[in-house]
Amino acid sequence: MTRTVKPLVLKSAALLLLLMLAFTGISAGDKVTWLMEAAPVMIVVPLLWLTHHRYPLTPLLYTLIFFHAIILMVGGMYTYAKVPIGFDVQAWFGLSRNPYDKLGHLFQGLVPALVAREILIRGAIVRGRKMLGFVVCCIALAISAFYELIEWWAALAMGQGADDFLGTQGDPWDTQSDMFCALIGSLVTVLGLGRWHSRQLATWIKP
Repeated sequence: MTRTVKPLVLKSAALLLLLMLAFTGISAGDKVTWLMEAAPVMIVVPLLWLTHHRYPLTPLLYTLIFFHAIILMVGGMYTYAKVPIGFDVQAWFGLSRNPYDKLGHLFQGLVPALVAREILIRGAIVRGRKMLGFVVCCIALAISAFYELIEWWAALAMGQGADDFLGTQGDPWDTQSDMFCALIGSLVTVLGLGRWHSRQLATWIKP
């Protein structure tokens, strides 16, 4: 028997994200940086709400999108290099920089990979477990690379004002490590969440 996520759950999650969006926007020290970081949330959440009847997603995917949205909004409120919990992690592990932005890039690989996996499986677009995993990782990396291009364009347009958005913290290899984190995230989806996701696709989503 197939099931879908209850509308009340989706409404509650959407309301929480809306409140979080308002709070982080009001509290943000740099409104432009916050707007750039929170823009994906403003686009994706309404889109998911408009399509949840016609194209419902698995609970796993909805949940990870929810947490990814929070990561983006908090990163925009403080700027990634200054998120307080990142400084705690930096101190615990003796790191040279605030690692919060790497969490964002990990989810930047994990969530798009899961979205791609869900669409490809439901549409029967790619067949074969190995090929599916390969294509999913490629899509996630392509999205990560495009985001790095956006950061580059922002840096060119804003000059020094883009430093908070870039969050490089003086690391010359920031772009490469960002994409590596996205790769790790996509591999977590393929190798760690794949079976769980497949079970939910079989029981939650109507064919």
